[in-house]
This record gives sequence, C-alpha cells and structure tokens, in this order.
Amino acid sequence: MIGGGPAGSTAAIALAQRGWRVLLCERQQHPRFHIGESLLPLNLPIFERLGVLERVAAIGVRKPAADFLGESGSHNGFRFERALQPVADHAFQVRRDQFDQLLFQRAGEVGVDTRQLCTATRVERLPNGHMQVELQVQGESQRISCGYVVDASGRDTLLGRQQQLKQPHPRHRSAAIYAHFQGVERRPGEDAGNISIYRLPQGWMWMIPLPDGVMSVGAVCSPEYLKQRRSELDQFLLDTVRAHPEAARRMRAAQASSSAEATGNYSYLCTQIAGPGWVMAGDAYAFVDPIFSSGVFLAMHGAERAADMVDQCLRQPRAEARLQRVYRRHMDAGLRTFSWFIERFTTPAMKYLFEHPRNAWQIEQAVISMLAGDVFDNKAVLRRLIAFRLLFRATALALRWQAWRLARRPLIKGTVGG
Repeated sequence: MIGGGPAGSTAAIALAQRGWRVLLCERQQHPRFHIGESLLPLNLPIFERLGVLERVAAIGVRKPAADFLGESGSHNGFRFERALQPVADHAFQVRRDQFDQLLFQRAGEVGVDTRQLCTATRVERLPNGHMQVELQVQGESQRISCGYVVDASGRDTLLGRQQQLKQPHPRHRSAAIYAHFQGVERRPGEDAGNISIYRLPQGWMWMIPLPDGVMSVGAVCSPEYLKQRRSELDQFLLDTVRAHPEAARRMRAAQASSSAEATGNYSYLCTQIAGPGWVMAGDAYAFVDPIFSSGVFLAMHGAERAADMVDQCLRQPRAEARLQRVYRRHMDAGLRTFSWFIERFTTPAMKYLFEHPRNAWQIEQAVISMLAGDVFDNKAVLRRLIAFRLLFRATALALRWQAWRLARRPLIKGTVGG
C-alpha cells in the first residue's frame, strides 16, 4: 500500500479486515499539513465500516449544509437533510493533519504494518507474477515483494508518473492558493459549520470552518490569473479573497495562522487505473476541481472499492481483468457526474439555477444528493440529475435569448428614431 493518506489507510484497513497481511508506506511523518478539509455525508457510512466514526466526530465541525453565495452576497444553503433518500443529514469539516493521522493509526490497530518516512520509488512485476516495490527508508534502499500493489500516493501518483499515464484534465485548468486564518466570521446559528463557496471573477473561493476557531480559506483560479501576481503570496491570497464584498466583510478581523501555499496543475486524469498486479485509488488516479468537496469522499470510496477488487483478484486471479474493468467503470461514472457540474459551475445558467433552485420532480433534492456524494448507485438520483441537465440546457438557451434581445434593443430604437 503506497501512501498513508485517506485512500491508502482506508484500503489498508479494508484489506486487513478481510484477513490479508498489509504493508502501508507513508513518505512523510504524521501529523502533516494537507488541504481538503471538507467531507461529505457519504463519508459517514465509510467511517462506520472502518470503526472511526466517533473519533472523526470528536475532531470535526458538524457540517449540515453547503452555502453557495452570489456576487451580491445573497446565499442559498443546500441542506443535506433535504437530499433524496439521505444517508446522513450532515458531514464534518476536519483538520487534515488530525484526520489523516487518525486513519493511519486505525490501520495499525487492525494489524496493518504501518511505516512512516518510507518512500516507494518504483514498482515492477516479477517473472513469477508477484509485484516488487523499491523503498527508500532513511537513505537506504529496500525491496519488498507482494501479491498486489495499491497506489494511493495522491498527487505524486507514483505509477502514473512511472508509466506516463498522468495527463492534465482537458477542461479543468486551475490552480489553488490557500491558508488558515483565525478571526474569520462564521455563518450564524446552525449554519456556523457550513462550507461557504463564493464565485469570483477569476474563479471561486472557499471558507471552511475548522475546530479551535480556525478557518480554511482558499481560492481556485486560472493559472493565467496566478501569473499576474506581483505581491507576496499571502497578500495575493488576501487580495483575491477580498474581491468578493461578503467575503471581505467576513475577513475584516482575520489573522493568518499559517503561511499561504499554492498548488498548480490542479486537475488531472490517468489514462489507466489498474494493470496486472496493481491498482490506483484516490488522487493517484484522478483529481478534479474540489468545488463540491468531493476529494476525500472519492478517495475513500474508491479505496474501499479497490480493496474489494484486490481481495477478489487474489482469490480469483483469472477474473482480474474483468474486475478491474468493473472498478474503472464505477469510478469513472462518479467522476463524470461531479465533472459535469464542475465544468459548468461558473456559467450564467448554473449560477441562475443554484440561486433559484427548483424542486419539480425532486430535482433540487437530487442536486443536494450529488453534493452529499450520492453519485454512484442511486438510480433515483441519477435519473433526476439527467433531468437537471435538460433544465440546464433550457436555462442556458433562455438566458442567451434574453441577452440577444437586450443587445438588439438599442439598435432597433436607434433605427426607428432615424
């Protein structure tokens, strides 16, 4: 198991629970800083299966909804309790250093051989069909053989780089800047734990309330925008965030509690998710714009599915190719659903529909289900998301027609007056 983040720890725990001997290698030392602190309601059943639900609740901030705010400051809260066939009515916001360490420690509790400061550098298939992984441990090289390799190395995507599978996403070109702050105003009342998403002229930004008064604040923008930076990164982040009046108001008393960081080449997809003796899980395979907080859920859901696939492959080696195809189709279907909304989020039609939600045929509830992570097997949700796509197209055409009429009006008046 390569990578001790949410995907790697989840797959390791799931395989250990099935009786397999598992080695989990993490190149860093827990706890370590990581972005991506907002979880989804569909994470909660996974936490139960892993035996960590109460521990996650103890370190998290309850998240009952996701708030999407317009440029005017108006907001619409999508409450998870209103989802179609809801699995849970809330999620959690967590500090990733605590959360990742919690999962890594849980892996050790169930019998996984957990190793930190242990970097996998290369994977090869041996003539006998076993896999060989080269490791760097305190400057020394080691080689281990195993029956299967799960690459959960995150954005490092070891096998993606080794086999030249990683490609930039053709439609998700973005980069992120982010930091932690104290003193950021939270939403009132029961909405205090909500994630807030703001549209910006150059992209979008998030505010994620964390324990101990910390607020994670970041912006996802085009690479071209980031290249315009002339100030220090900390100031550039503040200037970007304060471009939105409501965000600027909430940031009036903010004080940075961490230095700003930037991540480029944000979205990518590997051309292959598995091969003989290996499989990818989580960000090692793909990463999409995190506007719907899907990253940790996709990583953990994919890791559970990968663990189930590995278990079956080790017991039925002849079925490996078929099982890998099923796994890829499943993961790609969920990624496509999220990606469709992400690619269109900044369009006028999507902005209008999010600010004026309609629940005819329970379409709004289906959108909330998508925001909760229910994008894989729920046919009732998926049917209504198809209906939402039709509604989106109709809205886009109506807005274009309206814009064309407004553009024509001055010309017609001038012609008549002449």
